[in-house]
Amino acid sequence: MRALKRSTSTAVILAALAGTAALATATPASAASYHCKTSSHSVDDPSYNGPDSDNWDFDVTLCAMRSGGYIYTTATVYWDGPYTAKNRNTYTFNNAKFQLQTKKSVRGTDPVVKSGTYTGLEHALEHSSSHGNGSYSTGTLKHKAGTGRYLADGYIQLDWSGDGKSYRSPILFTASPVV
Repeated sequence: MRALKRSTSTAVILAALAGTAALATATPASAASYHCKTSSHSVDDPSYNGPDSDNWDFDVTLCAMRSGGYIYTTATVYWDGPYTAKNRNTYTFNNAKFQLQTKKSVRGTDPVVKSGTYTGLEHALEHSSSHGNGSYSTGTLKHKAGTGRYLADGYIQLDWSGDGKSYRSPILFTASPVV
């Protein structure tokens, strides 16, 4: 009888251990993650024509995720500005904004279903590191998903100080993969 109890106990322990190991290595099938795309664009400061470099090199990562019947989109802007940006700081831009868009992927032009304007980009750009570098993350847009596929898109608009003009043409970036 002892052998039977020992065998049963051993079997129960092994089954419990096997179940724990399976739980530890299993990943949820519904775990969602962002699908992102990074693209770049270099912009010349039209208000500065001195001897120093004045280009701003932007990398924008646009991300989209489908989870729980919703589409979530977000963006992060990274830049390598001119090292002289720290000297001009709050005199570089009158305004700067990032326009984040959630779009439905269709044949032809993708319609915008939700958008957000993030004006905090100006402050972030004008308070770059001592080397002219920095980053800025938008908030997250949430949109109730219907049928079909969606993506994140967005652009930067800059209003340079001292050039006598308002916002320049949008600086476009590559949209995220569709989700």
